[in-house]
Amino acid sequence: MKLAWTMRSLLTVLLVLCGPAVHAAEDTIKVGILHSLSGTMANSESVLKDTVLMMIADQNKKGGLLGRKLEPVIVDPASDLDAFTDKAFELLANEKVAVVFGCWTSASRKAVIPVFERLNGLLFYPVQHEGEESSRNVFYTGAAPSQQAIPAVRYLMSKEGGEIRRWVLLGTESVYPRTTNRILSA
Repeated sequence: MKLAWTMRSLLTVLLVLCGPAVHAAEDTIKVGILHSLSGTMANSESVLKDTVLMMIADQNKKGGLLGRKLEPVIVDPASDLDAFTDKAFELLANEKVAVVFGCWTSASRKAVIPVFERLNGLLFYPVQHEGEESSRNVFYTGAAPSQQAIPAVRYLMSKEGGEIRRWVLLGTESVYPRTTNRILSA
């Protein structure tokens, strides 16, 4: 519930700030949705697409933003990194969206950052991240290891947490778990 409120607040603030960048002649403000609706990540990402659509519908029921309705523009990168890059370009260059909500994996985020930086687009990234990069074109809305994993491990190592001293670090073969495990090991 808190995430939905935060995303809604960020969307409103961002679109107000981006107002001048959106073409005045258009009747709507386009919002890009860059989540896999097919492929291996579809189960995780399609829920995020539905959440963004729900927030857009809710905002439109309240009269839209700046007197204009929000128009979702949905693309399906099909869980493919190259397609993420292509679809990000499509949203920014062809569809002229004001903002994009998208990506689920760190690899997909890293793949699209050069597109967002080159075209000066804005991406809201919805999940935890490694905390080892910074882009003025990305709003990282999830926790970094310093906000989530490290405090949890410190607590478990404390007297109150059970004074655990031996650890096994597991994870999938992807960017976030490998980086977080490297950080925790240090």
